[in-house]
Amino acid sequence: MSNLQQEYTFTECYKEPLFTYSTKTTVTMNCHQSIEEDSNEECIMFNADNTSYLTPQTVQFDHRLNSNQNDEEVRDLVIHKSPSGIISLGRPTTLPTTLMVSQRKFIIDLLSSRSNSNKSINVSINALRENHMAHIQKKRNREMGNDALSLVLSALYAKFIFVLGIAFPITGIVADKAPTTFYQGFYLFLYTVSVLFVIFVYSTHLKNRQVFSMIDHYEERTGDTKLSTKKRIIRYGSFYLRVGAIAFGIGSMVYSGLEFGQYFELKEDDRCQNILIAVNPAARMLLTIVQMQFIFLNTKELNMTRYKVISRFGLMHLVATNLCEWIYVLVEETKHEIENFVHQHSINNTSSHLIHKRATSSSIFVECKRTNIMGRLVQKAAPFLFPCTIEYSLICAVILYEMWKKIKMRDPSTREHQDSIMGHHRHKDVRQLSVDCSKAHRGMFAGILVIVLTIISLIMFYVLKEEKLYKATAVVEVTYCEILLYSLTSIAVLLAMRQMRDMKFSKLYVSGIGLDCTLLVLAQSGVYIYSMFSLLALFFTLQDNPSNMSGLMTESLSLIQTTIQTIFILNAWWRRTKGIKQNRTKPGREIITFLIVANMAIWFINCLIKNRASFRPTHLSFFGEWSWTIITHTSMPLAIFYRFHSTICLFEIWKTSYKLKEDLEDKNQMQH
Repeated sequence: MSNLQQEYTFTECYKEPLFTYSTKTTVTMNCHQSIEEDSNEECIMFNADNTSYLTPQTVQFDHRLNSNQNDEEVRDLVIHKSPSGIISLGRPTTLPTTLMVSQRKFIIDLLSSRSNSNKSINVSINALRENHMAHIQKKRNREMGNDALSLVLSALYAKFIFVLGIAFPITGIVADKAPTTFYQGFYLFLYTVSVLFVIFVYSTHLKNRQVFSMIDHYEERTGDTKLSTKKRIIRYGSFYLRVGAIAFGIGSMVYSGLEFGQYFELKEDDRCQNILIAVNPAARMLLTIVQMQFIFLNTKELNMTRYKVISRFGLMHLVATNLCEWIYVLVEETKHEIENFVHQHSINNTSSHLIHKRATSSSIFVECKRTNIMGRLVQKAAPFLFPCTIEYSLICAVILYEMWKKIKMRDPSTREHQDSIMGHHRHKDVRQLSVDCSKAHRGMFAGILVIVLTIISLIMFYVLKEEKLYKATAVVEVTYCEILLYSLTSIAVLLAMRQMRDMKFSKLYVSGIGLDCTLLVLAQSGVYIYSMFSLLALFFTLQDNPSNMSGLMTESLSLIQTTIQTIFILNAWWRRTKGIKQNRTKPGREIITFLIVANMAIWFINCLIKNRASFRPTHLSFFGEWSWTIITHTSMPLAIFYRFHSTICLFEIWKTSYKLKEDLEDKNQMQH
């Protein structure tokens, strides 16, 4: 018996997202002659279970093959694999899995060759590598197709839910035969699925956190910190926007709580005793709490890429739920204000009779939800609370939509390492409050004067409107206050543009306008809608009411001021000081300080006065009670949110544009 031993060594490097490790493969081939008849076949394969393992690891294959009884060549093949790092925290990587499937064929092909051994091994290794790459490419193509399909299906699902959210409440108003509460089960479905999705995300997060704590404990014990890395924290919107979402969420919860309390004051009537009238507000309050926590926690720690399909459908369900909630509150409050109009004013003409008949036939004025103490309390508080629900739903819908867009498809060859490292060694978000108020005192003083003037105007309005002879005077007084505010803020914006035009413009503007600026542009449409309809009503009634000229000036200035202020914010968002001189003088900062306070003053007027359809009696008579109430309740919540969010954006500019030593680029990249 003759023996021939050949040894081959192959080294391959594998690049992972955060580190690189090499695999050294040694193939030792023992060739000898044997004439034994009963030789057996033995093959020890890679471990195929999903347990985690550390390296180095040695895997050995021993294969014996008989060719014939008289002249048989048996080769023993031994393969040693010694990676130099941790391969996986979950399952083996794709390459060992492919080797496990293809190893037997590789060994048989190797043993069947009796010619040049070196050439045979090289060809087999190359074929194995090509098969591996083809398998990866095929898998990647399939996943890309499935990824695109889940993206489209989740968007269509949200669109379908949103259309139902529009159709159901409107049908409950305009259709005579449809019960007004027939769609309550639909909203219970929305709230339940939304809460279940958030619970699912939390449960996966807690499970992963336990695994990461075990890894941290192991590294502290062994001193191994190879995987230690700082993970970039993604924040959707500024900190103050999320604080605003919490404030509006509290107002929404108060609104839902008052609706929940009405259930205990309903009449003993089959049309009124519906358990869903109590369950839905309670479920809405629960969703509000859970969603607020979800938005804050998800921007820091939660990773939804692992369950891509579930996350996409869940996020789009949350988006659709917030939009449906917006429509529902809008329809309900419009219905209640029209009810008040019909009850307060006598119906003298035919058109008013038609309105009353239409409303009564659709069961709008069945006294189920507006009785006794809670009913009157909701009537008084709803005009101030329902805009909170609309603005909260708007903020949450946009933030959740941004989360949905950020769910990317991962490379299958690196998936396991991304899963293992994601969230590991989480970076602590330590906030240090540091505010530089230099070059802002005069702007603050001017803003305080504007706030005082606005408060005096609001007090005069509420006093004068109680007197029948001075109701028109109350409206004119607020109109003049608005003219003054819009004129001052327009001049201030133009001066700020002039002073800041020489500041450095950041290159990050090419990445898009960002979440905060997107919300600003979206909310601006509410100001446009309200002002345009007001201008039309004032223009066509100018001959009958010459005093409408002041209203024309107010709404025209509102359009101008809103337009130039939006342009200024979108441009100044990317401005930064350059050099020591600009950092010392801080051009435009005093004016921005004034604009912050002035927008708060306009926000007070919109919240306390202009959010009611009855503020403009000429508009009610021109458009009709139904039409103008719908226009007001559709546009004014957006206009209110525009002033609130303008204050946030201006404060972000005030805070970040004048900082010389700070990594603002990373901050802007994180605040999408």
